[in-house]
Amino acid sequence: MKIVVSDPLSPEGLSILREAGHEVVELAGAPPEQVRAALADADALLVRSATKVTAELLAGAERLRVIGRAGAGVDNVDLAAATRRGIVVMNTPGANTIAACELTMAMMLALARRLPQLSGRVKAGEWPKKGAMGTELQGKQLGIIGLGRIGSEVARRALAFGMEVAAYDPFVSAERAQALEVRLTTLDDLLATSDVLTIHAPQAPETKRLLGTAAFAKMKKGVLLINCARGSLIDEAALADALRSGQVAGAALDVFEKEPPLPDCPLLAFDQVIATPHVGATTAEAQATVAIEIARQVAAYLKGEPPRNAVNAPCIEPELLEVLGPYIDLSERLGSLLVQLAEGGISRLTITYRGEINQHDLRPLTAALLKGLLQRAIPTVNHVNAPVIAAERGLKVDVTKSAAVEDFANLIAADARVGQRTLAVAGSMLARHTPRIVRVDNYRVDAAPEGHLLVTRNHDRPGVIAHVSAVLARRGINIADMTCGRDHPGGTSMLVISIDSPVTPEIVREIEASPLILRAQLVSL
Repeated sequence: MKIVVSDPLSPEGLSILREAGHEVVELAGAPPEQVRAALADADALLVRSATKVTAELLAGAERLRVIGRAGAGVDNVDLAAATRRGIVVMNTPGANTIAACELTMAMMLALARRLPQLSGRVKAGEWPKKGAMGTELQGKQLGIIGLGRIGSEVARRALAFGMEVAAYDPFVSAERAQALEVRLTTLDDLLATSDVLTIHAPQAPETKRLLGTAAFAKMKKGVLLINCARGSLIDEAALADALRSGQVAGAALDVFEKEPPLPDCPLLAFDQVIATPHVGATTAEAQATVAIEIARQVAAYLKGEPPRNAVNAPCIEPELLEVLGPYIDLSERLGSLLVQLAEGGISRLTITYRGEINQHDLRPLTAALLKGLLQRAIPTVNHVNAPVIAAERGLKVDVTKSAAVEDFANLIAADARVGQRTLAVAGSMLARHTPRIVRVDNYRVDAAPEGHLLVTRNHDRPGVIAHVSAVLARRGINIADMTCGRDHPGGTSMLVISIDSPVTPEIVREIEASPLILRAQLVSL
């Protein structure tokens, strides 16, 4: 088969493809129109980060079956366009883990001992021994934001340095952190107690400028900061202010909000800032590894094997899709509902399927539920890789089937262990494929799993609905639908209110100001 390689790829990877009998067309550095012409009869496309795989580039690629990204990030690939054309997109998410981890450790040591500054002064003819006072890492606390593959490897090495390691990651279980000998804590505690902070969170709307003015104010004065993940995770103007005040003693940055940074980027003017040009994956070993891995994955897929490390949803057989399609969507929404209500790390998940759907292979539903559970933390999670990512993060998943149908022909229930408590949600499909949320914890409800939902837990007393409705009315928030469930008369109850626009934290606080309200949460599905 014909494989177009439009970015530089290590010879080790190209050899695997040629040895498998494929025609390899190398077009590194070629203009888009030349790549587009080559894709007209190509079966596969291999890229790194330079090629922009747009809908226009794919428009004439009628035979293209797979796009292989030699690396983790797929920002340069139009996933929606590829999926619509039935093209599987694969990446190699773990191939550059060690390279990124070791760069982080190098940054940490360079910051602690001020190595770039001292080297520059010695080369300039100085001998600044009196101004060379550094900091030892042993005994210091390293705070890790994001305990995924790279964060976990950094933790292992920091422990070997004699550091105390703490981490914030709401999607990592306590058992996983304990196995790594890492103290799992809140973000505020991590900021307040860490001597060195390193960030390894994914790029997502929730993590954009995660470290801003408020976060820097909470940090331990004199902290050292490292970012080898994504430039968007840090507010650069706020970091500049923190460096000027001494709140942050030094920063090591391999990534910037705009790359390359503009000449007037304020961070470049600080002597205590180490800057490198996004080289986290730039080692000979990492480049060879990603080339070999993507070549093996693409060759196996072209041979008819199931895709590995696919970052877009695979096609489902039409017959199965007709039956399970609505339940797959419902499962994903239940997962999203569950994680938003949990507001914390889920360590164990029990999924129970009841009714007629049990006669089918329900793995797509489980994967969809896990996708909904994880996608706020990991934007690239999909129906293929969700179970793997869940396992890597220490999430224990139990799946059971039951013939008991209760009040519904089919029911999907998910129970999550969150700290010392259990949170449960359940959904069903009513007539004409109408999805509904039918239970939250022990409360029977009837709500559409879509749009913005305001979920409140209340005392079962008169005035609850009036209070919530009045707050929303004053704020101009229209109620589209409302359902109420309670445990027993005079006990506690729950409102699930569908609203036309999201409420702000201030509105939530106003609703919770009433002694009738125990808890209010916004969920967006």
